[in-house]
Amino acid sequence: MNNSVTNTARLLGAALRALLVLTLVTGVLYPLAVTGVAQALFSGKANGSEITADGKVVGSSLIGQQGYGLDYFQGRPADGLGTNSVNTQYKLILSGATNLAADSKVLLKQVEDAKAAVVKNNSTADYKVKPSQVPADAVTSSGSGLDPDISPAYAALQVHRVAERNHLPVGQVEKLVEEHTDGRTLGFIGEPTVNVLELNIALKSLVTKS
Repeated sequence: MNNSVTNTARLLGAALRALLVLTLVTGVLYPLAVTGVAQALFSGKANGSEITADGKVVGSSLIGQQGYGLDYFQGRPADGLGTNSVNTQYKLILSGATNLAADSKVLLKQVEDAKAAVVKNNSTADYKVKPSQVPADAVTSSGSGLDPDISPAYAALQVHRVAERNHLPVGQVEKLVEEHTDGRTLGFIGEPTVNVLELNIALKSLVTKS
């Protein structure tokens, strides 16, 4: 009887010590080590890839924003603006895509309405946008509904409107887009992208200086 109690107590003691050691290692030391390395080597990414303007944090390079006026470049659309996403106005409460099929009449109407809006909004006195010029990312949201980037094609489509509304030369705005176009990862992965928030910050700075 005494041996049984002793063995049980010894096993419980060993289990408790193992629990405490593993809790210390995996719950305290490991997270601290990973956090320390991340802060030392990848501080920006570890803190949410924040973007600052005029000394203030205005967003993250990883999350899109909505609500830009037509003086600025527009991001990918969000639900309620003629799109296929369940996300609403880029709010972070919800992210995800719809389950509508590619041949859904609802989806097709949303895309057609969005395309018509893009053509209308981006046509200027000396530049008429054709429906065939509108890229897919101009009329559909991403899988998360929070994509911060647009394609260079969609950015280029908006250049004339942005230049006209801000009284800037078209060439100057085209150069701005070119400077904020990121190439493929490692030169071959993915497609070139333009971060809308970063581009609009640069645009605002350019307008202020001109």
